[in-house]
Amino acid sequence: MKSVDEYLPIVGEKVIANIYKKAYRLVNKHILHINSTGLGGGVAEILNNLVLLMNDVGIDTGWRVLLGTSDFFSVTKKFHNALQGASINLSLNKKNLYLDLNDRFSRFNHLDHDCVIVHDPQPLPLIKFYRKKQPWIWRCHIDISKPNKEIWSYIKPFILRYDMMIISSQRFRKKDLFLEQRIIHPSIDPLSPKNMEISDDIISKIFKKFAIPTDKPLITQVSRFDPWKDPEGVLKVFETVKEKIDCRLVYCYNMPPDDPEGFAIYSKIERRAKKHLAKGDVLFILGDNQILVNALQRKSSVILQKSIREGFGLTLTEAQWKQTPVVASNIGGIPEQVINNKTGFLVEPDDIVGWAERVITLLKDKKLAQEMGSNGKKFIKDNFLITRHLLDYLTLMLDLSDRY
Repeated sequence: MKSVDEYLPIVGEKVIANIYKKAYRLVNKHILHINSTGLGGGVAEILNNLVLLMNDVGIDTGWRVLLGTSDFFSVTKKFHNALQGASINLSLNKKNLYLDLNDRFSRFNHLDHDCVIVHDPQPLPLIKFYRKKQPWIWRCHIDISKPNKEIWSYIKPFILRYDMMIISSQRFRKKDLFLEQRIIHPSIDPLSPKNMEISDDIISKIFKKFAIPTDKPLITQVSRFDPWKDPEGVLKVFETVKEKIDCRLVYCYNMPPDDPEGFAIYSKIERRAKKHLAKGDVLFILGDNQILVNALQRKSSVILQKSIREGFGLTLTEAQWKQTPVVASNIGGIPEQVINNKTGFLVEPDDIVGWAERVITLLKDKKLAQEMGSNGKKFIKDNFLITRHLLDYLTLMLDLSDRY
């Protein structure tokens, strides 16, 4: 069983003592998290670790996953994209499918908890189908800085039923939304298989097992195949860099069950990269194995996150924790987790030349890359580990206890 005490050597006595100091006032409180998938993606990964730690410190914390159909997830992915600025045909059929499945799910789940925390748009309307008797919180993990107006107008009445919305960045605060909006940054678990320390020998064995060559510098992006992650732009950056430095691009991807777009985008990028695939200069690696992702992030020369929209981007936090320099888009919640020119480089998403120049700089200047890696490790330790995340939630629960 995962315990808060295991983090003592990493974060120190003061942090652990503060967690217990806050937690004892919440013992036997019953809290529930609801999201749309238990596998793949940052939300599921965070909940997998955070729920265990909340229970460890004495808070009865549950986690339920919305049982969606493929049609439902197809619709909610369109909602997700529209909330990040894409166009949408918001038909009556889509609305009905969205509401009907949430209504059905609510009939299987009777909530007598002290607090309900709903994650992202898929289960957002659940609150409509309950006689609300406790505080409800909507935790929005995505970039809602410039949402499609039609979808925002549609979901806004659901949000207004909540007592609070949690966002990942000041950039996502909505002036037209009259409820409390609290910023809680996502986090990584330094003791998870993806982020724990592993030896060079283990890394070598992993690379051999998955047939990953090490004769050239590796440029890696770890993400879903999603239009907002701009995998085609990543390929353009790689091709520009390769004109100056011989290197290899790795797409380390996963396919969450609530994201129906992934396979189509994968096929498109695979066709586009055909000539590089033939030479072994572009690799597609399924990142279901967390130790594999860990090894890749440690062994890569540069980690990219070329997002067009991004709620946060935990892969950047993971890379910096492993002292690997990053080049990332200057959008969404990313600037709050990367210090430009100190822990990595921030570049505008459409500046392909600028991206290539920063990558080339890191491949050529080993001393700079090492300095950025060292700075990144300290920055993540101080700000983005799961113990800080747990403290934020404990503070939130104490605030709610004082109000209700």
